[in-house]
Amino acid sequence: MADKTILVVEDDQKIRTLLRRCLEGAGYVVEEASDGNGVREAFSDAPPDLVTLDLNLGTEDGLDIARDIRRTHDVPIIMVTGKDDVIDRVVGLELGADDYLTKPFHVREVLARVHAVLRRSKMRGASRAEPVDASPPTDLLHDLDGLKLDINRMQLTDRDGKDCNLTTADFKLLAAFVANAKRPLSRDRLMDLIDGTEWAPLDRTIDNQVARLRKKIERDPSRPTLIKTVRGIGYMLTEIAVEQDYRSSSTV
Repeated sequence: MADKTILVVEDDQKIRTLLRRCLEGAGYVVEEASDGNGVREAFSDAPPDLVTLDLNLGTEDGLDIARDIRRTHDVPIIMVTGKDDVIDRVVGLELGADDYLTKPFHVREVLARVHAVLRRSKMRGASRAEPVDASPPTDLLHDLDGLKLDINRMQLTDRDGKDCNLTTADFKLLAAFVANAKRPLSRDRLMDLIDGTEWAPLDRTIDNQVARLRKKIERDPSRPTLIKTVRGIGYMLTEIAVEQDYRSSSTV
């Protein structure tokens, strides 16, 4: 790993310094950028092997920077977000980010995630920041068995076009399922994904919330087909489809 270059994109000098010391101490070469211009400059020189990208850069949207990177490169991206930025994490993962860190974080977690992402990148045969043919789809509506989910607007409409009136907790849980569609999620993993500080650390907490969500989105909550129970693991969102791109369908 000693030859790997990490680009740290962060507008807070103290956090940049912390990440630099942490990563350099593990043998990585570290470059820094505080905004999109710095990112473009770093990529024009020699694309890094991995990017840690703060999504809250103050004057610039980190998601826009992630989109720019994904248009031309397949370099792994680890997003850095605030504890309550669930929607940003979901959109970032849809853009093709490989993992995320939640502030405040521990340096050991940083190194563990960087090691894991680089290892996965190597395993899937990704070469050093190879250009890709096209950018991944962004800003999409999703179809969940006739339900229309708009992640950016935090809105879900039913099969008759009416608002489903999800609570914030409902939407966080659904967003976590969407970001991990067709992958079984344990109860503990769901708690982590939704930043469940408001939840008691008991399995029944997630079970009850899933039951409430099923009542709002399933055709027959007693026989759920969207959110299935995976015996011995937890739950899984079984059906999701991209419907359309806001850029071609929305009006301003």
